[in-house]
Amino acid sequence: MHNNNILAIASGKGGVGKTWLAITLARALAVSGRRTLLFDGDLGLANIDVQLGLHPRHDIADILAGRVAPEDAILRHEAGFDILAGRSGNAALASLPETMLTALATIPGLMADRYDIVLLDLAAGVDATMRRLAAVAGSMLLLATAEPTSLTDAYAVLKRLARECPTLDPAIVVNMAGSLAAGRATHATLARAAAQFLGRAPRLAGIIRRDPAVLAAIRRQTLAPLATAACEDATALTNAWFAGSEPGWKGTTRRDALLAAR
Repeated sequence: MHNNNILAIASGKGGVGKTWLAITLARALAVSGRRTLLFDGDLGLANIDVQLGLHPRHDIADILAGRVAPEDAILRHEAGFDILAGRSGNAALASLPETMLTALATIPGLMADRYDIVLLDLAAGVDATMRRLAAVAGSMLLLATAEPTSLTDAYAVLKRLARECPTLDPAIVVNMAGSLAAGRATHATLARAAAQFLGRAPRLAGIIRRDPAVLAAIRRQTLAPLATAACEDATALTNAWFAGSEPGWKGTTRRDALLAAR
C-alpha cells in the first residue's frame, strides 16, 4: 500500500550522500513547520545516528523484536524532527526473513498517520529490504553523482523498480555537482539511458552543489549550517518538492523552473 506522505530516499551505491540528504531534508521540512519523521531503513548499515552524534536508547531492531512500540523508539532531534534509528553492524537486520520484512514494512505506514512527512532513508542498491520499504512510499528521490559507477547503479535501481514498482516513478537528485550546468548534464545522461531502454526518463528533482562544509559537518557529527551552498540547494529542493498540497509529483515542475532561473 502506497502512502502519499512517505518519501523514500534511495541511491544505487553508497557514498553518494544519501543519508546526508535525508537528514538535511528532514531539517528543512521541520523548519517549514511540518511534523517530520526520519526512518533509517538502511538496516545493518544504519548511520543516521552516527552522522548526528546520537545515542538512541531504542531502535528498529527493538521494535521488530517486540521490546518496544514504534512510538516509544522515537528520538527527537533538537532541529525539530523525529528519528527512528536503525542498528549499524547487525547482520540479522540486513537479511530479514519474509515474515520480518512484512512486519518492517508496516512500521512507516503506522507512523505516517502521526506525521506530515515520513522520510525513508533506504539502503543503497536494490536488495529485498530496500524494495519492500520502497513499495510503501508514495514517491522517491534517487540520488546520483557524476561518477560512472553511480550512474550505472542508479540506472540499475530504475530498471528494477520499473519492473517491480511501476507506479513509483523516482525523480533524480544530482549530488556533489560542480555546477548547476554539470548537474543537469549528469541528469541528462541518466535520463537518456532510461528513456532508451526503459521507455521513460526520470525527471530532475534537484541539484546539490559540491560543498566542503558538508564533509566538515559529517566529521563533526553535526548538521551543516543552513547558509552553506549544499543546504541552500536542499532547502530549495524541499520547498519545490512539497510546494503543493501533495508531494513531489506536483512540485517537481516548479523545481525545474527554479533551476532554470538560477
